[in-house]
Amino acid sequence: MNRTTLTPPVGPGDHARGPADAPVTLVEYGDYECPHCGAAHPVVQLALRQLGDQLRFVYRHFPLTEIHPDAEPAAEAAEAAGAQGRFWAMHDAIFEHQDALGVQDLVALATTLKLDAARLGREVLAHVHLDAVREDFLSGVRSGVNGTPTFFINGERYDGDWRDPVAFIGALQAAGSGLGVR
Repeated sequence: MNRTTLTPPVGPGDHARGPADAPVTLVEYGDYECPHCGAAHPVVQLALRQLGDQLRFVYRHFPLTEIHPDAEPAAEAAEAAGAQGRFWAMHDAIFEHQDALGVQDLVALATTLKLDAARLGREVLAHVHLDAVREDFLSGVRSGVNGTPTFFINGERYDGDWRDPVAFIGALQAAGSGLGVR
């Protein structure tokens, strides 16, 4: 069966940008080492800027560890930064430095972001946040995700072209009944 519905729906444990009552919720299952996810990152950022408070963005980890060995530690580092209240800062920094995702690189990013870098490094090496990463991954499997990035708009899988910002933002606007663009 080809699943096209987000399972489970967005909840309080998800990392979200934008208001909970936004008319459109965009969920991305992504892999920090995936070049396609790296290419999707600026498109999502553009959508967030253009749609403002009309869009809530949720990121869920889907590290494809067999082909991207640094994706899981990078996801753990984002979670470790989240434990320090800086998930989104680390999320963006990881995508901006996607070519350097070793643990030492992640600790250096944490230092740049003025996080407790030593703590982040210890937590990544001890896999403190691995359960959260794997929980996201399993939710992706239940939702029918088989590659990255995979997007869901208001709980339904989006199979359109995310590479075309006009089409992608148009799909988001349509899901919100024709939202205006800033």
